[in-house]
Amino acid sequence: MLLLISPAKTLDFSPSPIKKYTDTSFTKDSKELVKVLKKKSADDLKQLMGVSDKIAELNVDRFKSFKTPFDLNNAKQAVLAFRGDVYTGLDADSFDEADLEFAQEHLRILSGLYGILKPLDLMQPYRLEMGTKLQNSRGKNLYEFWHEKITNRLNEDLQATNSEYIINLASKEYFKSVKPKLLNGKLININFKEDKNGTYKIVAFFAKKARGMMCHYIIKNKITNPEHLKGFDYDNYVYNEDLSTEKELIFTR
Repeated sequence: MLLLISPAKTLDFSPSPIKKYTDTSFTKDSKELVKVLKKKSADDLKQLMGVSDKIAELNVDRFKSFKTPFDLNNAKQAVLAFRGDVYTGLDADSFDEADLEFAQEHLRILSGLYGILKPLDLMQPYRLEMGTKLQNSRGKNLYEFWHEKITNRLNEDLQATNSEYIINLASKEYFKSVKPKLLNGKLININFKEDKNGTYKIVAFFAKKARGMMCHYIIKNKITNPEHLKGFDYDNYVYNEDLSTEKELIFTR
């Protein structure tokens, strides 16, 4: 199985406790995007990204400081750098060496700047959501920029890991960068819902954390069979057979 999750806006670039790392798959593409972004002023980024003056200025500095090659002095492993709700649930800081090896093989992080990241891929701090309408040499937004590259890389990873399934735990914004019809594997979506007066609804804050917890559950238990996902019971969630289908597993509480 390959697991897909979204990145996070909150980052932690304190020194990494882990020395092992890998390189990103699309460094050349990332550099092309940064070249475009380096030409943007703080006001440009504020309008483009819909952020505050402070965040816009921070990212002007980030893009200006972007430099390759990456090493542990100027970058950090993606799974340890991202924070936020999904990564609180993932709790990668608790992973031992075997967990990190399993995650490196089975977990993929979709990214507006890096396309796709393996957990130990080094990255530099950035803010560039996949839905950003950044005019570039390949089109009017990042979906057109990445086109089929992310999907093609997932197919390569499916083949390399002898995986049959892709487990989608990413947000709609990020999963739109994947072309499901071109995937050489069976896609299973997973959603988490809360009981609100007898009606089950997705609550974004809880759902994000639950996506991370599901990844934690899979990695810690080294699960490769989707059928075994139904045993997930973290934080009082249970598999809801009545709401689930073959292509979508629903967990409720």
